[in-house]
Amino acid sequence: MGESGKGAGRAVLITGCSTGIGRTVAQGLRDRGYRVLATARKRSDVASLIGEGFEAARLDLSDEASIQEGVAWALEACDGALYGLFNNGAYGQPGALEDLPVAALRAQFESNVFGTYEVTRLVLPAMRERGAGRIIQNSSVLGFIAMKYRGAYVASKYALEGLSDALRLELDGSGIQVVLIEPGPIRSMFRKNALAAFQRHVDAESSRYHKEGYAKQLARRMEEGQETAFTLPPEAVLKRVIWGLEKRRPKVRYPVCAPTYVFAWFKRVLPQRWLDFMLKRF
Repeated sequence: MGESGKGAGRAVLITGCSTGIGRTVAQGLRDRGYRVLATARKRSDVASLIGEGFEAARLDLSDEASIQEGVAWALEACDGALYGLFNNGAYGQPGALEDLPVAALRAQFESNVFGTYEVTRLVLPAMRERGAGRIIQNSSVLGFIAMKYRGAYVASKYALEGLSDALRLELDGSGIQVVLIEPGPIRSMFRKNALAAFQRHVDAESSRYHKEGYAKQLARRMEEGQETAFTLPPEAVLKRVIWGLEKRRPKVRYPVCAPTYVFAWFKRVLPQRWLDFMLKRF
């Protein structure tokens, strides 16, 4: 994974490069010889990326004008010769579904689904014209199993997986490959950002889930620095992104972390009620 020059100057657009997975993948691909076109939602993060020598621009997945401007910048920068897109930008909205206002679910889909869909749609003409390209979607283990208090995020990742599966079929023969990466727990700012979203939309103390759910389970998992025994560094995702970009015939799905492998197997072999029983206790 550490060989330089493998990217051969090929341009890759990445969303959500402020920290964590996005920043690590941007750095790793640049080290490998790719021309990284990095984007982030906050202007301060864009400035930080530029300060580290990246070509960078603002792209806010919840703002259609920002998406159009960001993609136009990327296509102009590489003169339309965009080889790869890594759709990484997203956030998690925790909370029991009956505690979440519709606005919270809309915001979750605006960023994780609709914004990602729009970026993908806008780069496809350039990839079709070249007859080649790689679209890599950062999904989740929660893109194929559900967990309590994660319903909004689960729904958004299930939607992303469905869109990606349909897109893969539609692009057959075009030279454009669609790859899903399904991480489990990864060391990043994800939990901190999820806690902020939870506090913004959920009145935890008045919820029926406050004592047994939020206080005992959710709050502890979202605390900064809390990790499970299965937590991996973001380099684990970088490895799969490289496979998605460089393998002649990449897999449709690349699991990351032990829980993803385990639950993928359970989902194939267990009756749904048995799987529910396990998930309620995970």
